[in-house]
Amino acid sequence: MISDIVSSLSGSFAPGAHSELRAQKSLDRRVVLLNGSLVGNTRQDSQGVSARVYQNGVYGFASAADLSAEAAKKALLTASQNAAFLNEKTNPGKGPLPQIMRGVLPAQKDFKDVEQKRYLDFVTAIDQYIVEKYPDLASRTIVATADSMEKQILTSDGYQAHTLAPRAYIYVMMSSQTRDGMPVEVFKPFGKSGTFEDNFTDPALLYGGIDQLYEHLMKKREGVFAEAGVKTVILSGELSGILAHEAVGHTVEGDLVLGGSVAGPNLNQMVASPLVSMTDFAHTAFGETAPLPVYVDDEGVLAEDAELIRNGKLVGYMLNRELGRHFNMQPRGNARAFAFNDEPLIRMRNTAIHAGPNKLADMIANTEDGYYLISTNNGQADTTGEFMFGVTVGYEIKNGKLGRGLFDTTISGVAFDMLKTVDMVSDTVTWGSSGFCGKKQPMPVGIGGPELRCKVMVGGK
Repeated sequence: MISDIVSSLSGSFAPGAHSELRAQKSLDRRVVLLNGSLVGNTRQDSQGVSARVYQNGVYGFASAADLSAEAAKKALLTASQNAAFLNEKTNPGKGPLPQIMRGVLPAQKDFKDVEQKRYLDFVTAIDQYIVEKYPDLASRTIVATADSMEKQILTSDGYQAHTLAPRAYIYVMMSSQTRDGMPVEVFKPFGKSGTFEDNFTDPALLYGGIDQLYEHLMKKREGVFAEAGVKTVILSGELSGILAHEAVGHTVEGDLVLGGSVAGPNLNQMVASPLVSMTDFAHTAFGETAPLPVYVDDEGVLAEDAELIRNGKLVGYMLNRELGRHFNMQPRGNARAFAFNDEPLIRMRNTAIHAGPNKLADMIANTEDGYYLISTNNGQADTTGEFMFGVTVGYEIKNGKLGRGLFDTTISGVAFDMLKTVDMVSDTVTWGSSGFCGKKQPMPVGIGGPELRCKVMVGGK
């Protein structure tokens, strides 16, 4: 845990200006095995300080790759000078930011940074299990990763906090070939927030999930191409989660709303079926700790849930302090920065569609002809809500029963149109948290959702 280098500097804040100080240390660990050979073995650290000062509608920013009180004080002075210069040149005349709650959050629990050999030993054991049990694979890749962001945050008005956000994952990729020689591949991440030692105590605990992954691969190898067109589909929680993030979440980020996203004219309008509700959760979701909990953001705003869609109606945006004033809405802790030398941007935290009343088995049984789409490997969307996602694991549904596996396909559509077709929602939310959101800066995020039955455009051969 880094020593406190910011709390003594509150007296250095410029009078009459909102000021933020942040000291940060970030870690990244990675080991990659390809067919039993070590092809990646990295440890990366970065650390430094940054300061941001708001004056009359403009921000001045400065940073230094030096984790010391002296560097923090110098960055604060430079940011203040930059804010004064920009204000003199542009004179936006917006006045001070609205006041927010103030307080102190205690430092979160420290963690042990394990040696690189620990990652290597773990992936080696996983690889050995796969090669011994499934020798017919064309290839296999095992990746162990761990990363963390530790931040000390001090603001002139807002919360002071010392946060740590570690997470760790094992990624397993397996490939085979069809009888015609076409390659097929499946992929699954294992892990969650917390340290590698917390999440991975015994490789054998992953074997059941690996066996399931291999079963999907074998069914995919004997699979068929999806029929192109608008189809009734059941989206897994993984796919409804990425839809919530990519195709809806980004459209309701305040800066993108200001830039003309589809969410702007749709506030307080029905944008989905009444069965659909969606929230960007701060640190607790559905009575449990969220996948990547956020307790305070980098502007010193106490993190609270941001309700986005309620029973099909768009009811809110995700905001920072400045755009909270612009939209006359309360900011709820969505201003986040990735590296010490990044400025905070409006970012999602744990964005999920809420569970509904239906059982997955009943959803399948009540579908005469369609597809159950389970896993994705990529996705993209724009501010109109138009999306396209790749589907890597899926099955036919015929006469209320699962049928043959599917080769890779795609789904596409416009989120607010597609969500209006939802007519069944499962009672279980599936979370994912292994990826990064790539909005200007990478950022760890949690995504989640239940199974959704809806209509969507499916790509064919």
